[in-house]
Amino acid sequence: MNIAIVGFATEGKISADYFARRGHDVTVCDQDETLEVPEGYSAQLGENYVKSLDRFDVIVRTAGMPPHVILNENPTVVPKITTAVNEFLANCPSRHTIGITGTKGKGTTSTLVTKMLEAAGKKVWLGGNIGRSPLEFIDEIGADDWVVLELSSFQLIDLKHSPHIAVCLMVVPEHLNWHADMAEYTGAKAHLFMEQSSNDVAIYYANNELSESIASHGAAQKIPYFKEPGAWVNGNMLTIDGESICATDAVRLLGAHNLQNICAALTAVWHAGLRDVSAITSAISSFSGLEHRLEFVRDLDGVRYYDDSFGTTPETAIVAIEAFDEPKVIILGGSDKGASYDELAQTVAKSNVRKALLIGDQAERIRLALDNAGFTTYTDGGTTMAEIVHRARSVAEPGDVVLLSTGCASFGLFKDYKDRGNQFKQTVKSL
Repeated sequence: MNIAIVGFATEGKISADYFARRGHDVTVCDQDETLEVPEGYSAQLGENYVKSLDRFDVIVRTAGMPPHVILNENPTVVPKITTAVNEFLANCPSRHTIGITGTKGKGTTSTLVTKMLEAAGKKVWLGGNIGRSPLEFIDEIGADDWVVLELSSFQLIDLKHSPHIAVCLMVVPEHLNWHADMAEYTGAKAHLFMEQSSNDVAIYYANNELSESIASHGAAQKIPYFKEPGAWVNGNMLTIDGESICATDAVRLLGAHNLQNICAALTAVWHAGLRDVSAITSAISSFSGLEHRLEFVRDLDGVRYYDDSFGTTPETAIVAIEAFDEPKVIILGGSDKGASYDELAQTVAKSNVRKALLIGDQAERIRLALDNAGFTTYTDGGTTMAEIVHRARSVAEPGDVVLLSTGCASFGLFKDYKDRGNQFKQTVKSL
């Protein structure tokens, strides 16, 4: 077959290699006309990179590219478009697949599921939006292995296959600068569940109507979490099916929202057939979180610094603020993702925030929201991470928490959330 790989960054390179190994003819389509294309591949580069794609048998869309970029030039090719995730789910050697989506918490929950299964002696492959294309390891998977995929709306918008166990975490508005509207965003996530059968399991966050609606698609058994019959918090104990799994004071993850993530992971592995309470408890009590997610950086002069750069929506900033009772210096702002800051401003106003440092393109919008909420203890945060951190240090007092949880995307001042978080940590450590 003739395969078009549209977008030739990391995921595109892995997809190209996957199809080439199977004897297909590969053409790299990318807008970078200076791209060095590996020997053996054809190329269609530059401004016409998505022209005349109807001549190909299969068109592999890189996840970050909205389908309309292809369809605007090639309106008849919908049946030909696929992605790395779609190809993986269609050909995975194991039926033991767990797909996890939602607005935030996907990485934490996916990693927890992996650690729980590994603690019970299972061979587990973790991929998707968390860093590895699943086509990178598809040829190494055994029939009894487990696969855990963290999946974004970008990967799901044209998905045609569903995993055995699908999980939807809390869903709130996000990526509205990529999606046409909220309906398209939630509809993309619903694809994770649409092809499930009655032998499959759909798990959703019980206290979120969008999560429940998304998981309602398809024929799978529906299981809520954070209430029975899924995992829930019973007093000071994480519980499922009447089994006491782990005391909440043994949890190392910060924030009430992470109890939701733990319950989602616990419900997923429980319905995957893992009933090894000791293994599950060990995984929960030993996991302290992922990089840039409420990550402790340093205690300096009685002030604790935390990197929550992964939080790029107002909702994630809210849960980060609510994770700490101490007085806080909060760093807010960045680039626009189409969100409202009203609820965030209300949370800042009532949550023992000593000072808000406002940065980036959204500083003015956040300032207006804070004014409307009656909070005026804010200041300009600066334009470099050195300025931001030094201003935070100058206003913080012993016993305070300095929290980088911006509620916004990072672009403008920083390359991405990782760059923002890494610069924050490096600067704090150099104080």
